[in-house]
Amino acid sequence: MDIYKAEHVDSVFRRVSKLHHHTVSAYLSGREVYPGQPPLLRALTERDGQSQKELAEQMGITPATLNVMIARMEKAGLVERRADEADQRISRVYLTDRGRQAHQEVRNMIDLMEKTCFRHFTPEEKMIFRRLLLQMYENLKEAERNGGIAE
Repeated sequence: MDIYKAEHVDSVFRRVSKLHHHTVSAYLSGREVYPGQPPLLRALTERDGQSQKELAEQMGITPATLNVMIARMEKAGLVERRADEADQRISRVYLTDRGRQAHQEVRNMIDLMEKTCFRHFTPEEKMIFRRLLLQMYENLKEAERNGGIAE
């Protein structure tokens, strides 16, 4: 399908989103961080030592999915798990120095992606685009609360 002839904005939106995801994945390829892991790095940068339960809830993923992610990141030396000092049943997750460095590389990549995506936008266009995306988000959240797609 020719994106320039797409009938619906939704088609263009999905194609842009897919290309954005592909570009990020290509950038991360060969590095220690895999797609899906940057949100965990960010969450731990903001508050290190969270429990696995807290992280799963914050990221909106199942504890089992998080456990697999953490195991992979432990193997790469990005994070480490430690038992909670007050309650040994609780496992807390901490960034390693290597994990902090990986987070900074991801931040740099995000900055480059933003510069690439908005290269020919004026600051005003970028601000309007952000506002429109947030409005789309609110519309979808409202539809979700109301049990489906608005008519």
